[in-house]
Amino acid sequence: MSRRCELTGKAVLSGHLVSHSNHKTKRKFLPNLVNVTLQSDELQRSVRLRVSANALRTVEHRGGLDAFLAKAPESELSPNVRVLKRDLEKKRAEA
Repeated sequence: MSRRCELTGKAVLSGHLVSHSNHKTKRKFLPNLVNVTLQSDELQRSVRLRVSANALRTVEHRGGLDAFLAKAPESELSPNVRVLKRDLEKKRAEA
């Protein structure tokens, strides 16, 4: 499993650990990933995702998973979340 948020695409960054003497050594900045189960109100099912804590806050702020996916660009989403977004769009088109 990769260290990448399924909703925002946030991934591992690299940089330097800088000492007091300005000595630089490589280090990784890991995203704060959490395994969560989110409920889709329109599809009436739950979805297990690995998302960053920041993305989880954004989902809550926008009013749930369905509202988040409506605004999210497909380029940032993981393949299985893209399928979920397309299912939501089909469901909205039917209604």
